[in-house]
This record gives sequence, structure tokens and C-alpha cells, in this order.
Amino acid sequence: MKYKYYYIALIFLFFIFITPFNGAAEEVIKKGESLNLERCVEIALKMHPGIIAAKNTVNANESRVEQSRANYYPQINWSSSYSRISPTSGTASGSFGRTDSFDEYSNGFNLSQTIYDFGKTPTQIKIQDFNSDSSRSDLENVTEQVILNVKQTYYGVLQAKRNRDVSAESVKQFEQHLEQAKAFYTVGTKPKFDVTKAEVDLSNSKLNLIRSENVLRLAVVKLNNAMGVPDAPEYILEDNLSLQKYNITFEDALTDAYKNRPDLKSIIAKKKAAEESIELAKKGYYPVLTGNAAYNWSGERFPLEHGWNVGATLSFPIFSGFLTKYQVEEAKANLNVLTANEESVKQTVSLEVQQAYLNLKDAEERIPTAELTVRQAEENFEIANGRYTAGVGNPIEVTDAEVSLSNAKTAYIQALYDYKVAWASLEKAMGIR
Repeated sequence: MKYKYYYIALIFLFFIFITPFNGAAEEVIKKGESLNLERCVEIALKMHPGIIAAKNTVNANESRVEQSRANYYPQINWSSSYSRISPTSGTASGSFGRTDSFDEYSNGFNLSQTIYDFGKTPTQIKIQDFNSDSSRSDLENVTEQVILNVKQTYYGVLQAKRNRDVSAESVKQFEQHLEQAKAFYTVGTKPKFDVTKAEVDLSNSKLNLIRSENVLRLAVVKLNNAMGVPDAPEYILEDNLSLQKYNITFEDALTDAYKNRPDLKSIIAKKKAAEESIELAKKGYYPVLTGNAAYNWSGERFPLEHGWNVGATLSFPIFSGFLTKYQVEEAKANLNVLTANEESVKQTVSLEVQQAYLNLKDAEERIPTAELTVRQAEENFEIANGRYTAGVGNPIEVTDAEVSLSNAKTAYIQALYDYKVAWASLEKAMGIR
């Protein structure tokens, strides 16, 4: 009977502790839920492991700030010891003036306080403050990269879905063409070649549909990983893959980038920390004044003898093997590295803004042309299909017209996708959301 309750308890623990972890994605995204871009970004900000790691890095750096403040407070230590002492044999009176074994007890606490360290502690605090600012900028940079990945994969799903629809439409068109070819062949107005040609075209269009469906599934997998929920249940995405013009000049974009980019802010904060590190290294030439106090109890048996002492220590570094000199040189070299890295980041920022801006303008110019091409391809297909239906056309015209129409639609969808992704990349390059 007792084993029965044991197994019931195990099952209860399984549902409490294991089930919530397996269903984490389902708690964030409900099956069949309709998601827009803002909702996908919200999920990523909550679930993506890269953001979680960056947040904990910020927490660690903030803790280091408080650690550096420790020198402002007194340091108190308690110690207790017990020894069983047996004096060395053969001596007149033993190491402790006696020849027999005895116990030794000792207890006490020590208090030390840095009185003045010539600015070492406040400089250390400044350094850690700048490092915390840098880690917060790194968090912002990771966040913006995650957002960009979500946008790219979100639009990638919409693109793949539209391309799948184009492939499905093409299959229907070739099915209708095959029925027409069979009907003409049955009454003897068209040769067997038309039927065979239509069957081949239909098979090719079905292969394209299979590939399009697989591309769509892969796009959904990429989006799930970008959101940080790889095991997400099935959901519905709102389609906003439509033209929405964004007006901004390159000069304004570059100005915003230099002002807002978190990776640039991060390295500037690190540079400030390096400047303070030089000052901290120089303080190795200066003395440190500390105060100390102690109260002790010791003896062979209880009650123990007790006593106390109070004093101050001035520690002045006379010679340390040129340690401080080379620490200063190291700090200066680190500052030079960060100065060079800052310039490198600025150049990278400029390059990313230019690339995103040019891609945006390129896609913006392609969209009207691609849209016109779709209308022309639709008209051409209607003409070719009408000619074949009337018995004056040939299947090659219909095939070419259908392929041209599919290509035109795909190119239009690609232009819309490129425009959306280019704008998302420009936002990332400018350091804005």
C-alpha cells in the first residue's frame, strides 16, 4: 500500500516540475494564435537566450560596482583556534617553558578600515561604473540584433508563404491547361504532344510547389529560433508584406547612427574605463593609511585571558620592481587599443548605414517596375490562354506565359521582402527600433 502512495507522489512531482518546462513555448504562444510582428518581437525579448545572457552580464557588472565600494566599509573577521601542544623532547623547559602536553585555545576578532588610499577606491568605482554602462550598451546591441533577426525571419515566412501561393496557383493553371489539352485531343483538334506537354508542365509545377512548401517550413523554423521558442506550436502570421515608404536622408541616418548605436556607446564607455585605469595604476605610487583594532581571548583553560589592541598602519611602496611603472604602461596601451577599436566601429557603422540605405533605395525603385511586370505578365497569360482556348495558340505559348507570370510575381514578392528587410537593417544600423 505504501508503494502506491510513493508512485502517486512521483507522478505529482512529474506534472509540477517537468511539465511546465516542456510546455514553456506553449505558454508563450498558444496553438492557432495570430501573431503580428510586434508580438513576435515581444516574445523574442522575453525568451531569447542571448538577451537573457546579456541581462545577467549587466547584473554581474552592477555587482562589481558594489564590490568596489567594499573598501569604504570596515572589514571585520572572527577567528577561533584550538591546538594540542606537545613540547619537543630533550629540551630543558620545552618550547613553551614546560615539558608536558597541554591545550591552547584562542579566539578573537579583528577590525580594519581603510582611512585614506589617495583615491584608489573611488577610481575603482568609476571604472566599474563605466564597465556597467558598457554592458548595458552590449545588452541593447544584442537586443537590436535579435529584433533584426526576428524581422528578417518574419518577413522571410511571409515571402515563403506568398511564393508557395504562387506555386499553388501555377499548379491550378497547369491543371486547367491539361484538361483543355485533353479535351482538344479527344475531339481531334490538337495533337497528343499538347497533352504530353501539359502533363510535363503540371509535374514541374508540382515539384516547384513541394519545394516552396519546404522553404516555408524552414522559414517557420528560423522564425521560431529567432524568437527563442524552437518548439512553438502552430500559429498564424499576419501578412504585412506590403509597400510602406520610409522617408529619410542618408545624412540623417548616419547622424542618428553615431548618436544611438549601442556598440559605439559600449566601446566609448570601455574607453572611459581605460582612462580611469591609467589613473588607478598611477596610484600605486602612493601610500595607503589603514586603521585596525583587535580583541583576543587565549589560554590553556577556560576562562581565557583576554586583551585588545588599536593602531594604524601607513604602507608606503618604496620599490616594487617597477611593477607600477609597467602597470601604467599596460593601461595606456589598452587605451590605445580601444581608441583604435572606436574608430573601427565608427567605420563599420558608416558602412552598415550606407549598405542598408542603398539596399532600401534599390528595393524601392524595383517595386513599381516589378508590379508593372506582374500586370503585363497577367495580360500576356490571358492572351496566350485565350488563344489556346480559341484553338489558334500552341502549348508552348501558354507554358512560357505561365512561367513568366510566376517569375514576375516572385520578383515582386522579392522586391517587397528586400524593402522590408532593408528598412529593418537601416533601423538596426541607426540604433533605433
